[in-house]
Amino acid sequence: MPRSGPAVHDVVVIGAGLAGLRAAGILARAGRDVVVLEAGDDVGGRERTDVVDGFRLDRGFHVLNPAYPALSRAVDLEALEVAAFPVGVRVRRETRSVRLGHPLRHPDLILPSLASGLVRPADAWALVRWMLPVLRDPKRVIRGPDRSLAAGWDRVGLTGPLRTEVLEPFLAGVIADATGGATSEAFARLLVRMFAVGRPGLPAAGIAALPRQLAARARQAGADIRLSHRVTALGRGEDACEAAIEHADTVRARHVIVAVGPEAVGALIDLPTPATKGLQTWWFDAEQEPAFDALLAVDGRRRGPIVNTAVLSRTAPSYAPPGHHLVQATCLLDGDAPGAQEDQVRRQLVDLWGKDAVRWRLLRRDDVHHALPAQPAPLRARSAPWIAERILIAGDHRDTASIQGALVSGARVARTLLSA
Repeated sequence: MPRSGPAVHDVVVIGAGLAGLRAAGILARAGRDVVVLEAGDDVGGRERTDVVDGFRLDRGFHVLNPAYPALSRAVDLEALEVAAFPVGVRVRRETRSVRLGHPLRHPDLILPSLASGLVRPADAWALVRWMLPVLRDPKRVIRGPDRSLAAGWDRVGLTGPLRTEVLEPFLAGVIADATGGATSEAFARLLVRMFAVGRPGLPAAGIAALPRQLAARARQAGADIRLSHRVTALGRGEDACEAAIEHADTVRARHVIVAVGPEAVGALIDLPTPATKGLQTWWFDAEQEPAFDALLAVDGRRRGPIVNTAVLSRTAPSYAPPGHHLVQATCLLDGDAPGAQEDQVRRQLVDLWGKDAVRWRLLRRDDVHHALPAQPAPLRARSAPWIAERILIAGDHRDTASIQGALVSGARVARTLLSA
């Protein structure tokens, strides 16, 4: 009897990041035969965690905001055991450090915030005017006119120290943009809204706990997730697509979902590679717990490369072994530039945390050149799932540059395919 050819699956998902895993889970639960091909040795894409000398080190500084609507639809949030950060910041000014906090979440910080010299009435009112539209109707903000974040702040008259010493350095570590001149105002408003209504934090087992739960649910539904399967080429025939795999047999499927990181898109399909922004994170072991508190710290004077720093183990003790404390410091990373040097980072840490920072042991430095997709104005919050016959694409570069955007994009692509 003649030998049959390779099996033709219903769907192949290329990439086991958040978008790919979310799509695979929905399709598998709908009864589709799904194979996920992941080049790495674990699921997660950019959401990975390593254990180094007993410390949990995410690959770059990540936070998880339970207020993202897509999260509660995709995973069991309670099982992630998210430890919440205080909703506020500590700001290093010329002569002292001051604390600002969410007035409803931390009423004890109302007086310190007012006494900080950072919350001038004109700036406070300008910030309220800037925030009100997205608090009232976020969908209208997405659909409405857009401009750069910097231009948006100028428009409402937000020009004082609340902007230059607090908002700009704080958001720099979130959007990888020092002044907001290259980032969509609508996107920034959506992010700040999530900080206002939610309490971002850290899963007890690290940020990798999120994709691992997505993967477990997809496998339970029947999806076949194959690690260390790097797709080198993607072909399309009359009745199926073919994914050529490094050191493995070709996999065939009726449909393909390309869910790789933005930097890898151009190698598989005929689309321009989406622009990305980079971040650099330094991880330190502090034997003596640094002074101050669990607030995220920023340098309002901009005297060094660090855009934010925090003692993560104050918020999530599971991130450090007993008797030790984990400190992260995040810097911007411009293109292929080498980024900040250790001596620069340590000098600024001493200024922010005290002289003991000189003796902290460096655990690792993460240079994440493609930390998040660029999000210029005008905001494009939804891109077409289909890019060719039988081929769809998902990822946060097709929605908003966030965990929310990745999960929404993966769900949208899966439901588009189910309705085809």
